[in-house]
Amino acid sequence: MNSFQAGIVISLGCYLAIGWYAGKRVKHLEDFFVAGRNAPTVLILGTLVASFMSTNAFMGEAGMSYQGHAPLVIIMTCFNCLGYIVGAVFFGRYLRRSRALTVPDFFRSRFKSRRIQVFAGVSIVAGLSAYLLAVTWGMALIITEVTGFSEVVAILMVWASYTLFTLYSGSRGVILTDTVMFLLFSSIIVVTAFFIVQAAGGWASVIDSLATYADKPGIIAWHGRVGPDVYWQTPMEALVWASILGVAWGIVVAVSPWQTSRYLMARSEHVVIRSACGALIAMLLLYLVTNFAAATVNLINPDITPPESTMIWVSMNLLPTVLGAILICGVLAAGLSSASTFLSLVGFSVSHDIFGSAAGSAAESVESGAGETQLSQLQGGRLRNARVAMLCVGVTVIVLALMLPRNIYWLTHFAGPLFASSWGVVAFMSIWSRRITESGAFWGMAVGFAVNVGMNALSLAGFVKWPVMADPILVGVICSYIAVAIVSRRGTVTAMESDYQEALHRMPYAERDPETVRQTLLWPKVMVVMGALISVLMTLFYALPYQEAVAGVLHTLAENAL
Repeated sequence: MNSFQAGIVISLGCYLAIGWYAGKRVKHLEDFFVAGRNAPTVLILGTLVASFMSTNAFMGEAGMSYQGHAPLVIIMTCFNCLGYIVGAVFFGRYLRRSRALTVPDFFRSRFKSRRIQVFAGVSIVAGLSAYLLAVTWGMALIITEVTGFSEVVAILMVWASYTLFTLYSGSRGVILTDTVMFLLFSSIIVVTAFFIVQAAGGWASVIDSLATYADKPGIIAWHGRVGPDVYWQTPMEALVWASILGVAWGIVVAVSPWQTSRYLMARSEHVVIRSACGALIAMLLLYLVTNFAAATVNLINPDITPPESTMIWVSMNLLPTVLGAILICGVLAAGLSSASTFLSLVGFSVSHDIFGSAAGSAAESVESGAGETQLSQLQGGRLRNARVAMLCVGVTVIVLALMLPRNIYWLTHFAGPLFASSWGVVAFMSIWSRRITESGAFWGMAVGFAVNVGMNALSLAGFVKWPVMADPILVGVICSYIAVAIVSRRGTVTAMESDYQEALHRMPYAERDPETVRQTLLWPKVMVVMGALISVLMTLFYALPYQEAVAGVLHTLAENAL
């Protein structure tokens, strides 16, 4: 067994051990679904970042940066990160206040509608099962390339690793393993970036060389590579593309179930706000380091094929063997953290939102007059159903992974934005609008979902290539809003819906402690200071050296012309 094989086996064993430890503490339904609603800031922050940073971040987007588009990836990330703040402040803290077990469960309570809960649950199953399939293929591809295991063995290893600890421990295990994985891939990518820069001659040499890199002109210009040989012809086209996709994925970050469901596990609303601020800082730093490092690899090896394997090449050819194995484990950790989150959410939606009873939480069972013994039996049954549903979902995914041709890019591109189109408008209006009706919410979700899926299907079939201004995410959001407005205008908001919406805006007394509020307000201040610091450092160590290098080339060309 070589170092890469040993590292993978040991890391998977550690995650299973953590899941086993967490599973022993699962006593009732809220433990399994929402980690007992007692997770501190560090765990919510860790799971927010880890569930978003899948293998796509360290393979697909790193490959884009290697090809010359790191600045565009970073521009998109800036917009994405704003989704954390918008989502937490305008939706997440109210979602937690509802004390729902799942996000579709919140929609059911808000609109007193079983059909909205079922539809939202179905959209989770459709979208996140596809995403889970893509992540499974991505991790299996990594294992196959670095260990020599067959694809079938790699898929089985990946599936077993995230299924076992998620099945046993539920959300408690997911947030613990997510945080461990977040610390692993964050630390190893920083170390990797250091080795890459040093191998390329040091930071000053790297900036000078990339600024004048003839094979991929503009590789670290603010717009990246543009021209007839790439997708974007002009810098403005590149900026528009990055901005629109960034805003679209910012909506995904703000409302998608694999992000907002984390807030249901938070110890308090203060944890929601703090973790969102921390996630913004962590994501921005991670993307800066990862994508500049990937671009720098060009100076060491300009011929890596396919470009998505850039970090795999680095781990196997540039880093010391032990660090290379740890890097592979870190990339796998990013995938496993997303996979465990997706599997748990799909399992929860199948058991609770689609096939569950109309009763939502344990609290509602108490209010309905259920005795303690009856409540315990009810929760035990629901817990078993959730695990059975999760196992069925896992088995379905592995069968599809073994039978279908691999198409990681399209599944990722389809699954992530689906929720922005379907849920985005309804999520925010459910908190802030007094006029949205149950029918408006249902048809808004349905129209957004149908438009997104339909446009992506036409694109995949090759019938049409949508311009960036008509991205399916944004078109779906606009159509969803129009549907909500038209249908709600023809209906009436019920007294129960109005009362529930007003109750969401009454802050619980426990959240009003002045000292706790003061501590929470420190996080936005730190976020602003970090943003200013990053801007200063980028100016001193990137913008000014880049301008100097380009000016030097232009001066040399002018002298030669004379």
